[in-house]
Amino acid sequence: MMPELSKKSVSDVELGGKRVLLRVDFNVPLGPEREILDDTRIRAHLPTINYIISKGAKLIVASHLGRPKGKVVPELSLAPVAKRLDELLEAKVRFVDDCVGPKVASAVDSLGVGEILLLENTRFKPGETENSPELAKQFAMLCDVYVDDAFSAAHRAHASVAAVAKFVPESVEGFLMEKEVFNLGKLLQSPVQPFIVILGGAKVKDKIGLISHLIGKVDTMAIGGGMCFTFLKAKGLGIGDSLLDEEHLRAITSLLDEAESMGTRIVLPIDIVVAEDVSAEADVSVVPADKIPDGQKGLDIGPQTVNLFVSMIEPAATVFWNGPMGVFEKPAFAKGTMAVAKALARASGTTVVGGGETVSAVRAAGVADRITHISTGGGASLEFLAGETLPGIAVLDDI
Repeated sequence: MMPELSKKSVSDVELGGKRVLLRVDFNVPLGPEREILDDTRIRAHLPTINYIISKGAKLIVASHLGRPKGKVVPELSLAPVAKRLDELLEAKVRFVDDCVGPKVASAVDSLGVGEILLLENTRFKPGETENSPELAKQFAMLCDVYVDDAFSAAHRAHASVAAVAKFVPESVEGFLMEKEVFNLGKLLQSPVQPFIVILGGAKVKDKIGLISHLIGKVDTMAIGGGMCFTFLKAKGLGIGDSLLDEEHLRAITSLLDEAESMGTRIVLPIDIVVAEDVSAEADVSVVPADKIPDGQKGLDIGPQTVNLFVSMIEPAATVFWNGPMGVFEKPAFAKGTMAVAKALARASGTTVVGGGETVSAVRAAGVADRITHISTGGGASLEFLAGETLPGIAVLDDI
């Protein structure tokens, strides 16, 4: 059994009258007036929040927002999040403009049962991203129980994610964390075959560990997006001016050899949508994957490849998808990504989607409610499925 699957849940501990520090991921997109553009990440934590306050606890909520690099950046304050959280909950939500120290301790002391205190951005403190034990001890002094519900930050060894658990009597996972670990864990431990993985996006290096770990566990990997051109190059094909990660070309060649020896089929595009650039005025055409002209960039998978990928996805028993098939923000290069999203919605088996861009694509296609599990973790889900130990989970109490 993977160690991540044997952690205590928030439902396993007594919360009545206790001070509970809940680590969430409220890293929401903000507009020019600091308005929240999408509150999906806030809503994702509501089941855990509502459960904790229903048990009579005093709830302290901690999160990061953006990358302030250890400095106070007013534009990255969590104050707008506190306002939105208060609108979404029946319980009273207070906000304090710091995350540790005397002011915070006083605010915690004044909390009533069933009330909520949202702390200021944890990354305003220089020790947060360094996983400082001293800062972690200050977080720990605020609570009796630590609950980590931020799966999307679990791959970060940060003070409010990892080190804090060492100084709290009880450290457990929240319901969102539990859901993520359960659904992603099934892909590694007991996937129903045939198991198909669809990978895209631009960065090859981010997927190497995942591909290596899944070879031999999955039946087929279909590769699209900008990363497919490094694979095509590794097969000896010309790729025109398409994206190439030359630094990892040898690693991809090794992965192709390994997949062949382990019985995992790697499927690459057979045709490509190309243009000189991604502008709306560019002339777009479809060419065979082995005949991409010089001066042309591959920007989406072609219609034959779409049909091929869809034919594999729809009958699959298990499908995991991470990474768009092209530059889907532009309509001319979105057909591949939209087709894959809709194919997952039609699939008869278990479907799991991870990664920010992929989740956006699923929502843009209008099929989010027909996906078995949409992971909130981008890098975290990739590292989890690559078999890596996530610091934010490893420190939690075992069952």
